[in-house]
Amino acid sequence: MLQALIKKGKVTPNQVPAPTVSDNSLLIKVMNSCISTGTELSGVVNSGKSLIRRALEQPENVARVLDMARTDGLKSTLMRVKGKIAVGQPTGYTLSGVVIGVGEGVKGFNVGDRVTAAGAGIANHAEYVDVPVNLVVKMPDELSFEKASTVALGSIAMHGVRRCAPGLGEYIAIVGLGALGQLALQMCKLAGARVIAVDYDTRRLEIASKNDADLIIDPNRDDPEKIVKHYTGGRGCDAVIFTAATSDPAALSSTFAMCRRKGRVVMIGVYGKELNRDDIYKKEIEFLISTSYGPGRYDDAYEQDGLDYPYAYVRWTENRNMAEYLRLLETEELQIDDLIEGTFDIEEVEAAYAFLQEPQKPLLVTLSYGRPAEELIPATGYEQTYINPEVQQPRAAANGKLNVAIVGAGGFATAMHLPNLLKLKEKFRVQAIMSRSGNNAAEIARQNNAAYSTTDYDKILGDPEIHLVMICTRHNLHADMSMAALQAGKHVFVEKPLAVAEDELLQFEEFYDTQDQAKPVLMIGFNRRFSKYMVAARNLVKERINPLYVHYRMNAGYIPLDHWVHGKEGGGRIIGEGCHIIDLFNYLIGSTAIEIAVSKLRPVTGSLLDSDNRVVTLTYADGSVATLEYFAVGSKQLSKEYLEVHFDEKSLVMDNYQALKGYGLECRMSSARSPQKGHLDELTALHRAITASSPYFPIPLADMLETSRLTILAGQ
Repeated sequence: MLQALIKKGKVTPNQVPAPTVSDNSLLIKVMNSCISTGTELSGVVNSGKSLIRRALEQPENVARVLDMARTDGLKSTLMRVKGKIAVGQPTGYTLSGVVIGVGEGVKGFNVGDRVTAAGAGIANHAEYVDVPVNLVVKMPDELSFEKASTVALGSIAMHGVRRCAPGLGEYIAIVGLGALGQLALQMCKLAGARVIAVDYDTRRLEIASKNDADLIIDPNRDDPEKIVKHYTGGRGCDAVIFTAATSDPAALSSTFAMCRRKGRVVMIGVYGKELNRDDIYKKEIEFLISTSYGPGRYDDAYEQDGLDYPYAYVRWTENRNMAEYLRLLETEELQIDDLIEGTFDIEEVEAAYAFLQEPQKPLLVTLSYGRPAEELIPATGYEQTYINPEVQQPRAAANGKLNVAIVGAGGFATAMHLPNLLKLKEKFRVQAIMSRSGNNAAEIARQNNAAYSTTDYDKILGDPEIHLVMICTRHNLHADMSMAALQAGKHVFVEKPLAVAEDELLQFEEFYDTQDQAKPVLMIGFNRRFSKYMVAARNLVKERINPLYVHYRMNAGYIPLDHWVHGKEGGGRIIGEGCHIIDLFNYLIGSTAIEIAVSKLRPVTGSLLDSDNRVVTLTYADGSVATLEYFAVGSKQLSKEYLEVHFDEKSLVMDNYQALKGYGLECRMSSARSPQKGHLDELTALHRAITASSPYFPIPLADMLETSRLTILAGQ
């Protein structure tokens, strides 16, 4: 399919794999999408800036990158940042189309429904989109796709007007008469307010006048503050809605000056970073921020999981705002014919964005994607795979080389596994890249000379040229995807964890208990046991007389409570990351755990979780004891991982996989510049295991299952 992507200051149409339908979502064949002249153009400008320029303008992102570099090393971090930029940025957030797929759990929608959809990073400028159900609304029968494609802009304006709460006869000034300002003007008129329209563009003032503005003001000719003062009897406006996009602090000061004492100012537009306290304080003005489409925005439970807010308590959610906007368009109480000033085919998206930057900037521009093919209405039989034109068709592995499919091309896979696979190019070849985002899959495939990219897992499973499936998706998908690949005869490398619940582990036991045929190799990404430091440590403790006393400190760092790793997709941080250390205990000790005890931090505020602040103690059959201190309350200045092993009046200390030192025994491995956690070594071991005359598990199956069970218990 074609999708518009922003790269290096330009917007271009790109061939990428089409998405598949997700749970709680709808797959939509797009008919029209609408370009936001403000938000999207700023994204284009920012993409053309150098990394240094972006860093200067976004210091908060620099801090995150530095934290990542301390943990993962500078080289890995830079590769992750550059890779993300190279992929290109999807753009667009408002569209209309036809439903061609209904996800599990969705009610009230059918294939063939005419719908609108919203959401940045979701309702993109693309031929097909997969959109969560709460961001989709059915279209009125008589409304055109082109008009309906403005739904997000209409909802933004509507929520701003609701924040303003205009009353009958009130004076409301609209500052900035772009698309949002024009829509807000009409909505305030519908509420019975007297509307003052302010803009420097005479053409936009003319449109505002046509839409029944009671007074228009051109600051090029007149002083808005004086005009407003006289028009309102010397008192000022009851409210001002700021829909302009400017970094000039004088514009916002003028807005406050137009407002009466104890009036209100609602911010929908962009005003820069300066705010003069006296502008607000002296008049005791209410300064209100309007957040996008309304309640539900930026709440994953609402937008991603489909959990609606109770109608009685939240009358106007973003979805209900969208529906009301469409109703007003259908009844023609809102007029937008004068606002849509150009329509371009998706192939002409470069020309569309160039048109937006002409001196006389249009208010709205839409993109057209053509009518839906009839065969798409009853079934989703469209092409989901994009063949990389720079690479020959898939070829069979030769000389022991394994063809690999990467499933889930996120930051870790692209910054760690893919570079390592390329280093081991004599052993591995990247055959396919699969990602939920088609543009991400296509670009990562291009960068790594993969034969093709896709969003369809069945394509991966059915490809006879693929020997190894590397699963790097979110944690809740690991078990089912791994089992499906094993059943398809593929070897599997799955990033930890293998499972997030006990019942998911049973299917792997049953699969490997059946001895009717040879079975593929399964490996979990427990990389730390392959680190040179841990291999050395294990060799040193093998000849011990008495059991080991092992202590591991994981200074994991704080992750916000709304991050996916804490929810059902992640299963919690003990399951998602603590499993590494439990596997390491099993590796070093070489015995079976017979007892587990878990102690939890008891936070006194809701800003912390006990689920990522725990001490896990394991007792082993040989008498060894191992403790894991996993916490998110430590200082970032302290190294992330630290290990002590004590036995027979000897000790080993490993600091952050950069050094290993022995006390009472000969061991001193010099410091490495960055952590050496065994990621490259685990792939070498995996290749050796699969290509051996008798394939075997690089990590014993019993170890992987025991680690998984212990981790699930520790994470409960």
